[in-house]
Amino acid sequence: MHIVIVGAGECGARAAFALREKGFEGQVTLVGAEPHAPYERPPLSKDGLAGAEPPKYVAGVERYAEAGISVLTNAPVASIDRERKVVVLAAGGAIHYDRLLLATGARPRAFPGVPDNARCIRMLRTHADATAIRSALLPGRKLVIIGGGFIGLELAATARKLGAEVVLLEGLPRLLSRGVPGEIAEIVADRHGREGVEILCGVRISAIEENDGGAAVLLAEGGRIAADLVVVGIGAVPNTELAAAAGLTLDNGIAVDETLRTSDPDIFAAGDCCSFPLSHYGGRRVRLEAWRNAQDQGTLAAANLLGAAEPIAAVPWFWSDQYELTLQIAGLGDGAGTTVRRELGESALILFHLDRDGRLIAASGIGPGNAVARDIRLAEMLIAAGAKPDPAALASPETKLKKLLAA
Repeated sequence: MHIVIVGAGECGARAAFALREKGFEGQVTLVGAEPHAPYERPPLSKDGLAGAEPPKYVAGVERYAEAGISVLTNAPVASIDRERKVVVLAAGGAIHYDRLLLATGARPRAFPGVPDNARCIRMLRTHADATAIRSALLPGRKLVIIGGGFIGLELAATARKLGAEVVLLEGLPRLLSRGVPGEIAEIVADRHGREGVEILCGVRISAIEENDGGAAVLLAEGGRIAADLVVVGIGAVPNTELAAAAGLTLDNGIAVDETLRTSDPDIFAAGDCCSFPLSHYGGRRVRLEAWRNAQDQGTLAAANLLGAAEPIAAVPWFWSDQYELTLQIAGLGDGAGTTVRRELGESALILFHLDRDGRLIAASGIGPGNAVARDIRLAEMLIAAGAKPDPAALASPETKLKKLLAA
């Protein structure tokens, strides 16, 4: 039996190793379009960018060899022939599969009108992108970031550490409008402001243009912001082209069932590229762009490629580093009927989000270092258990969440 994995990122690599850990002795081939073996993407906007480091590889080359995993780099896939069960490579040649996993990830959403070859207008997704951006982040240089999400804000923090001047533009009324409570977003905005980042929300952009040695952002209301470099961070688009051309069902990504199986019984999809039903939220279909989700689904996909038929059980979890602050979110809080605040001291807090029936559906925390990590982990377990904790107990720092979990 030959299992082929298209997409050599965190999810694909995790799936390949998990197949071996689960005792699979057949052929495993991991196919990636980039020149690198699978590497971690979160450091690209954080320490990896600040230090201009080489990629942080998921595993060394020798580990793939020891596990009997064939890794093809610089090998973009042109198409999938479902009838012949073949993956066709863009450079020529084909790979037969018995089971196929699509872990094709997502790509940054482009700003309309910006050419792909622009040197001073960039997006951040790959190590090559990070290398190009890092070369411009020098003391006295001016960086304009478009987009006030996790990536844009992490990049802003890193750029300030390196001495660059930063202006951040957000089209919506506040930062982190996707999934982060306004109260926590205000803390993040204040921290960036104290660091010298100029934040402009509610801004409409008419165009971005490149000029000699730099770029400029043209505002719809009038005005022009010049920069040495503009980085666009306005969300991501799932890479579904291969799946679409192969006739697989799409729905905000490659549509999979609760076991990560696509509309073709021999093809699975996992990670940023797929949407899936979440049992914790009434079967609501979601697509997550998160490191933990990529790892979890890589492991689950491996089990189900081997016939386990295990359903998705993980609670969504996200994190971001903003200077000394760490933001962590467990669950999906939109639709919450009640929010309960717990003060943890040392400028740390957690917001617990309950639905109208009193069930805990999400928890959002922020604080220095690992101040919120343990309680967010326990909240994640409460969410998975479908718990309906007493709001007064959630609000009280004296009440241990472990006690609520035991109850």
